[in-house]
Amino acid sequence: MSMNSFGHLFRVSTWGESHGPALGATVDGCPPGVPIDEAMIQQWLDKRKPGQNKFTTQRREADEVKILSGVFEGQTTGTPVQLMIENTDQRSKDYGDIMDKFRPGHADITYWQKYGIRDYRGGGRSSARETAARVAAGGLAREAIKQLAPHVQITGYMVQMGPRKIDRDRFDWGQIEQNPFWTPDATAAEDWAVYLDELRRDGNSVGAVIEVVARGVPRGLGAPIYAKLDTDLAAAMMSINAVKAVEIGEGMAAAELTGEANADEIFMGPDGPEYSSNHAGGVLGGISTGQDVVVRFAVKPTSSILTTRRTITRSGEETQIITKGRHDPCVGIRAVPVGEAMMACVILDHLLLHRGQIGENRGHIG
Repeated sequence: MSMNSFGHLFRVSTWGESHGPALGATVDGCPPGVPIDEAMIQQWLDKRKPGQNKFTTQRREADEVKILSGVFEGQTTGTPVQLMIENTDQRSKDYGDIMDKFRPGHADITYWQKYGIRDYRGGGRSSARETAARVAAGGLAREAIKQLAPHVQITGYMVQMGPRKIDRDRFDWGQIEQNPFWTPDATAAEDWAVYLDELRRDGNSVGAVIEVVARGVPRGLGAPIYAKLDTDLAAAMMSINAVKAVEIGEGMAAAELTGEANADEIFMGPDGPEYSSNHAGGVLGGISTGQDVVVRFAVKPTSSILTTRRTITRSGEETQIITKGRHDPCVGIRAVPVGEAMMACVILDHLLLHRGQIGENRGHIG
């Protein structure tokens, strides 16, 4: 029984722990002939790696990816691609005090209750460090998408930090890579910098909301029931560490709308159907419409904080705990490239599923 894999045809299995010698991903089902090298994948890992500024964990990891199999003469062979990232800056001694204690907000207690054993050094498999393997797999997925659907563009960005949201009227795609928060609102970035710096100095943390948009997605991806595109996207985003909610399109706000307001009206354009709006987030009945596919997910505050919290030990004794170590004051910042990677993996998976069952879309309009 595998609990470490996701995907249908493009199948990703991650392995490794936060403080082990290495971690990585085994990717099966990647089409042959996709041009790929380590530099193509590394650019995405560089977006996620820790220690890039004062707003992320100061753990120093190069996150250099190595391709161990499945590539010959610069192209995928169609066999499993093994991706490995070595851990080089572990400080396991930081976690000695929590060997027998359960950190509030962490998976420590549930891991122990389920398995009767846990890697207390940074959380083992439950650590957000595992997401580096997903980003590597996502980099491979992006290159495969270029071959199958070259117009697809996947972009993630932060739209909210704690209670502070961006102003959509100031939305600027060009600003996303110009600030440490991957936000399209330059004014919000300035405000968040002051806000997060205060929290960081107090040893506290805060949550965030990330939005990921896939533009240029072909019509027809997904299926009506058990392989809905939005179902798989929701599962992929929810599987990311610390994510507590996922929305597609209008999401929870759709409950506040009337049917008249929520329905995206359809018109005939020069290249086929066009829509008046995109409340559906690019998916109707589990199948892509050709509009932007829009997903948002909420990330809880980092549970590792310097404030004393009450807890219990493995023997059931009540005690107190302070979580030491190097942690993100807002883990949502580094969740942006992870969300992009999961979007890429799901889109590629559904491109392959669609090609296998349908090939070309069968229903024509106009």
